[in-house]
Amino acid sequence: MRSLFSTLALVSVLVLTGGMQVVDAELATAVYYSRHLDGHRTASGERFNSNALTAAHKTYPLGTRLRLTNVRNKRRVVVRVNDRGPYTPGRDISVTRRAARQLGMLRAGHAQVNVTRLRRGTRRV
Repeated sequence: MRSLFSTLALVSVLVLTGGMQVVDAELATAVYYSRHLDGHRTASGERFNSNALTAAHKTYPLGTRLRLTNVRNKRRVVVRVNDRGPYTPGRDISVTRRAARQLGMLRAGHAQVNVTRLRRGTRRV
């Protein structure tokens, strides 16, 4: 069932964007980082900033831009992968507090999101 939903999500993303910007897409569970990590180094070497639009993912290359769309409310944000994780089972991507606010997931602490990998040079949408 999940693969069917993922396939439908990918097809809808390709139709909505015209297939021009999308490299690949997936359904994922997003959570957000604690503000207590501000100032700590990320896997990319930069300091974590909860007010930036960044994310942690286990496999996407550092520097990759991802468009996250909250499945429930359709709010979206573009983030840049600058860290690795999360390593808790059932969690696929961690975002900053600012990105979580834009996705409308602060209260719940987590959300199902469509993750769309964007090509280099793609403008934020």
